[in-house]
Amino acid sequence: MAGRKLTSTPSCRTSAVSAVDQPSHPQIAVSAAIFRDGKVLLTRRARSPAKGFYSLPGGRVEFGESLHQALKREVDEETGLNIEVIGLAGWREVLPAAPGAGHYLIMSFAARWAAREPVLNDELDDYRWVAPDALASLGDLKLTGGLEEVIQSARRLIGA
Repeated sequence: MAGRKLTSTPSCRTSAVSAVDQPSHPQIAVSAAIFRDGKVLLTRRARSPAKGFYSLPGGRVEFGESLHQALKREVDEETGLNIEVIGLAGWREVLPAAPGAGHYLIMSFAARWAAREPVLNDELDDYRWVAPDALASLGDLKLTGGLEEVIQSARRLIGA
């Protein structure tokens, strides 16, 4: 989810993004910084919000679902991957920027690739395994706000 940065704390970000629908209360979402062979998976959004931006796979938490269950489900739905969740790497808040925009609290987790190769669903249109040290040199890619900080925090948790 892309947007402009409103805070400066590395592991907690506030951004403004449009949402597909507008619920009457904030929505909880999860994302995964998935590491494999020293690289992290970046996925490009195929539709709004954040269409064309590279980010981490993830999505909304369903009622009655734990954060870890939601994360594994969303990663499987979006990429087909099986993952091992390691721990919370950071969070950010996405505030409504305009009428009709959504309000999200996104919990980002460090994870390790466990099985299968990426097969993207219709929410994503590209993926790349990228060395975390190479993120700064990816000037041609549009990255969602706070992505680099979350990946670096996740990298420390993974020990990669």
